[in-house]
Amino acid sequence: MSNTVIFAALACGVIAWFLIASRLTAKSWESQDEKGDVGAINIAPQRIGLWIFMAVVTSLFSLFISAYAMRMHVGAWCNITIPNILWVNSLVLVAASIAMQFSRWAADRGNRDAARTALIAAGVLSLAFLVGQLRAWQIVGPSVYFISGSPAIAFFYVLSAVHGLHLIGGLWVLGRTVTKFAAGAELVDLRLSLQLCTVYWHFLLLVWLVVFGVLLYL
Repeated sequence: MSNTVIFAALACGVIAWFLIASRLTAKSWESQDEKGDVGAINIAPQRIGLWIFMAVVTSLFSLFISAYAMRMHVGAWCNITIPNILWVNSLVLVAASIAMQFSRWAADRGNRDAARTALIAAGVLSLAFLVGQLRAWQIVGPSVYFISGSPAIAFFYVLSAVHGLHLIGGLWVLGRTVTKFAAGAELVDLRLSLQLCTVYWHFLLLVWLVVFGVLLYL
């Protein structure tokens, strides 16, 4: 039952983000074709690809969390001591997500400088989050080093590492967008990239908050 609830919560979260993002990114002219007929909505392939990818990532984390929930009730188990730096890291990732959203809003309003600055800020904050996660690894390790047979630390490493790898992938895409800014690309050509990066950063924030909640309360 607990595994089903966890999976359902993650699935509902992703569906909610999809509906919200679709609503926010919808333009008045997207619902009409050249003749003014309603219903001719064109969705960029990149947008579809991103949502498929996030669905796969959601399934992956659902499996990890389900395994965590099952394993903690079998055999030797000792919960890890959650370091305080994880709270700081969470706030940093929230700030990165907000910066991404601001970059998107600035681009929609034609403010190129603000969009570029906010995008760079999101990248720096995301890197700070990753550095903080590495520090958390160093803190957590010794806290359960002498506990024989407890796999809690392994789950912490796996969950945080997989999340970090997905964030690194996002930073690569973000870096390409920053490069386009530097090359003088028009905002109209960058809006889709900014929209997709923003949705992805919100998604990674949601995933991390779920993972952090699982580590904290289960």
